[in-house]
Amino acid sequence: MLPGPWDAAGARVFADAGFPALATPSAGIAAALGHADGATPADEMFAAVARIVRAVDVPVSADIESGYGLPPKELVERLLETGAVGCNLEDSREGVLRDPRQHADWLAEVRAAAGDRVFVNARVDTFLRGEGGPQEAVERAIERAALYVAAGADCVYPIGAPPAALPALRAGIEGPVNALARLGEQDPADLGRLGATRVTFGPGWQRRATALLAADVAAHGAP
Repeated sequence: MLPGPWDAAGARVFADAGFPALATPSAGIAAALGHADGATPADEMFAAVARIVRAVDVPVSADIESGYGLPPKELVERLLETGAVGCNLEDSREGVLRDPRQHADWLAEVRAAAGDRVFVNARVDTFLRGEGGPQEAVERAIERAALYVAAGADCVYPIGAPPAALPALRAGIEGPVNALARLGEQDPADLGRLGATRVTFGPGWQRRATALLAADVAAHGAP
């Protein structure tokens, strides 16, 4: 289980609580920096990740969205400069699914540039961006996952997959499967029993912290 710090202070809280690794959420960092999800400039995202990495002594994986249009070699170099040891890479851009074979070719270039220095978590967006019902989303996710694993991805992340779909995804995908845990809705341990081998929380902790702050301000009133 990798919680998602959006700043250095939050990262320290998670590390002090005993989590052995962290995974930054791009949406959480965007909110903390005053941007809409998906609108954070690459320089700001890499700088935020670097601050988080410097704040803790545990490994950090970074959500770097769809790569900011950077060539694979430059993308890997900039990621490694932050000190991160892993990354999420999405297979959609501006709300549209990429051609899976073209994306797999791009992932292969990322893997070639990274060697064994980066854990690549290949996000599959069929449950977010695809058309059709849940069964079709599962089938498309499995098809895409096979291409991404063959390209060198270490893990596949069918984001938004309902828990009920995890057994089918686990059965159809070679290699680890990342699941998204929604705070207050799913027990991460249950996701593991259903087939997830890696659990992340997206921007859930950042949104909860913001909601708690709003409730506290409302309870005590503005000065």
